Amino acid sequence: HHPTTKPVLPHLHFLLRDEPNLHNQHTQTEMSAEEEPAKTTEEEPPKEEESTATFEPVVKLEEVEVKSGEEDEEVVFSMRAKLFIFGETLLDVGTGNKTWKERGVGEVRILRHREHQRLRLLMRQEKTMKVIANHALDPRITLEPNVGSDRSWVWSAFDFAEGELTETVFAVRFADSDIANDFKSKFTECQKEMETLLAGEDKLGKDGGAAGDEAADALKNLKASEDDDKDDDL
Repeated sequence: HHPTTKPVLPHLHFLLRDEPNLHNQHTQTEMSAEEEPAKTTEEEPPKEEESTATFEPVVKLEEVEVKSGEEDEEVVFSMRAKLFIFGETLLDVGTGNKTWKERGVGEVRILRHREHQRLRLLMRQEKTMKVIANHALDPRITLEPNVGSDRSWVWSAFDFAEGELTETVFAVRFADSDIANDFKSKFTECQKEMETLLAGEDKLGKDGGAAGDEAADALKNLKASEDDDKDDDL
């Protein structure tokens, strides 16, 4: 059997005809327009149809306005600082062994309520915005200078950061002594405002004042260590 020669497909023939170096170029150029085979065009790929299907979410979530609790307050003082508390670590719970531990870095602020004018200290940790200090500016609180530092203050207050009142010893450290002094000036100024407000509501008991003095005396023996601090700005 003689091998059969498969005919050249039209589109291949078209490619061969356009090749400039083929031997039959001259012959094909002499062909009349009637004899010239019809050119074939390459088929265009089918157009992709855009999907118009819509998918409804299984659960629809409505926008919820998140309130910080500070909407009715104005900022009296705000400055970045590092906060420490004096207490037991997780390993020392129940032992009575207390040490200074860092609670976080953020803006320490004094806020005044627009309606009843009461003032409080509020501090949130940077990025997470977790509350790390939240207490009223009780006139009985005394800011004590931290031993060995001119940019840090120590005090005791009933803190509500964890959702329940807890007597807590704080130490706050600022970037420099000027900021630290500004903080103390504003702190004591706001305490006088609170004292005036409270005088018209209820009187401070003698026992409460004595407890505040006792806490202030205890603070004199405490020191927030700066040796292990890795933040040079604070």
